[in-house]
Amino acid sequence: MRGRLGGQAWAKRVGLQYPVELQGRRSILPPMADILRVTALHVARGRARILRGVDWAVRPGEHWAILGPNGCGKTTLLKAITGYMVPTSGEIAVLGRRYGESDWRELRRKIGIVTSALQAAIPPAEPALETVVSGRRAQLDLWERPTRGEASDARRLLRLVGCGGLARREWIHLSQGERQRILIARALMARPRLLILDEPCAGLDPVAREGFLAFLDAAARRRRAPALVLVTHHAEEIMPAFTHALLLRGGRVFACGPKARVVTSRGLGGAFGARIAVRLRRGRYVASAAA
Repeated sequence: MRGRLGGQAWAKRVGLQYPVELQGRRSILPPMADILRVTALHVARGRARILRGVDWAVRPGEHWAILGPNGCGKTTLLKAITGYMVPTSGEIAVLGRRYGESDWRELRRKIGIVTSALQAAIPPAEPALETVVSGRRAQLDLWERPTRGEASDARRLLRLVGCGGLARREWIHLSQGERQRILIARALMARPRLLILDEPCAGLDPVAREGFLAFLDAAARRRRAPALVLVTHHAEEIMPAFTHALLLRGGRVFACGPKARVVTSRGLGGAFGARIAVRLRRGRYVASAAA
């Protein structure tokens, strides 16, 4: 790619929606509330400008992948969305209700997150069933016995994620892949409308990774599944069920829209500042960087 194209100029050239707002003909159907809407989001800490005017929306029926190089603002965006970091300016709305105008603790319950940071906080001797139940109570290290209803729901979710036989197994004796699935069950206990997966394949061996991604693809296709947001560095992890992609670069939206238009050699190459070849093979992306 010659020179550097800003996100807006590049997106216009290839016909992406930028900013995220849809323009053009009005639908005759009644509007559906966005599950998540981020508008003109800026985050600065001291002299560092981490996010710069991010616009993004997740609508019902969409599953998103977020990609970008280290330091592009992915983690900061997640922290702002989940209410763990106060933005400098801009708006975040969940199901039409804005942070700052509604109880952020209640809104945060609508968003589940699975991140490696949680793993270190799970007590080593805690059984998987209790780890899952703790998601409904929004606490770590469950200190009260689950109710009969909570235990029943937790067992159902453990079966859903393929860990039905692990209810009594202690956290310390679970494999990395099993832990990731149990954390997803834990997040689902709160019945979120949006589920964020922050680099869930980190630490998995190739076989476990493929097994987990197949599970994730099936989960995204289930009726009433929450909208999924996958944060990753690897295009290969974007399964066919994912519909859209957001590319970040330097704290800005570089490109945003349907994945077929975004996850391309030009798109990833521009976001990562390198020559990257992207191919589609049997519904999966294969990306390789040129030497």
